[in-house]
Amino acid sequence: MLHFIHKQWFLFGLTLFISAGLWWGYHSSAENINQLTSYLAPKRLTQIVLYLMAFSLNSRLLYESFRYPGPVLLSASTNYIAIPLAGMFLMQMQIGIDFQIGLMISASTPCTMAAASVWTRKAKGNDAVSLLVTILTNGICFVVTPFWLTWAIGSEVQLDTGEMVWRLVLSVLLPVSLGQLSRLIPPAARFADRYKTPLGVIAQLCVLFLVFAASCRGGLNIKSAGEAPGVQAILLVTLSAICLHFLGMILAWQAGKWFNFARRDRIAMLFAGSQKTLPIGVLVATDPMLFGNPDYLGPGQGIPFVVFPMLLFHGSQLFIDTFIANKIAAQPVEDQTG
Repeated sequence: MLHFIHKQWFLFGLTLFISAGLWWGYHSSAENINQLTSYLAPKRLTQIVLYLMAFSLNSRLLYESFRYPGPVLLSASTNYIAIPLAGMFLMQMQIGIDFQIGLMISASTPCTMAAASVWTRKAKGNDAVSLLVTILTNGICFVVTPFWLTWAIGSEVQLDTGEMVWRLVLSVLLPVSLGQLSRLIPPAARFADRYKTPLGVIAQLCVLFLVFAASCRGGLNIKSAGEAPGVQAILLVTLSAICLHFLGMILAWQAGKWFNFARRDRIAMLFAGSQKTLPIGVLVATDPMLFGNPDYLGPGQGIPFVVFPMLLFHGSQLFIDTFIANKIAAQPVEDQTG
């Protein structure tokens, strides 16, 4: 049991921090939560996470994927076209505008910065493909994410697309670019390669604090609203998030088969084409200048539960992909040719 907890500490941490954040937010005052949010500075935490993950990505490993970009382009298309389109369909089924917008935010974010490559490597796939999908989708998210959100909900509610683009440029494109540029300094690149695991742990701890801050705000919102979303609404949005993730996996895997890509490439596509990053989703959902505006729908009318679908999506995909990666890795070599 201790060995399992040691290997899956982030999943346990995610569950603990979400639960603790909701409890703390519900039993605390708005002043205390505002002070906590100010102290944790979610925007700065997001920048730190993305810088650390980009800094630890070894660009030299991407050369082969640049030469044969098919798996990368198909994975990115699944992640950034198929899943958002399905998200637009499923958002109409959600109960309440918070979960409608929240599910669409989840569907519109880029690939995970670390998890896709970690699970790809664990399943003996080509992590050069997953690395390039990560860089590509995160590098253009400041254009793609606002595009999908504007198309899906911009005509129904207030949405400042220009502000969203600018926020994502500062919070995503800038730290990712700086992280990769830092690797041009040979000692810095050697440091990043040598301490890749500790850097990843620091980034994951920052993500947990991001989740805690968002959950605290959610707990406060539950108390302020007087009631939490109903069980039916929560089950529906959770099932929808899982369906989106499985859709991405199935499409990416089948596309790889149709084009006769190597199994190692298809394994990378399986994870990179379906996973969605948490920090950017939380940023978009909670930033006061974006969907975290307490007056988003009008004076005193915010969308306090918009971040919950993102938390549910990320948590469920990690549990699902841990199981799938372990199953693939456990297959004998002779069974991994199909």
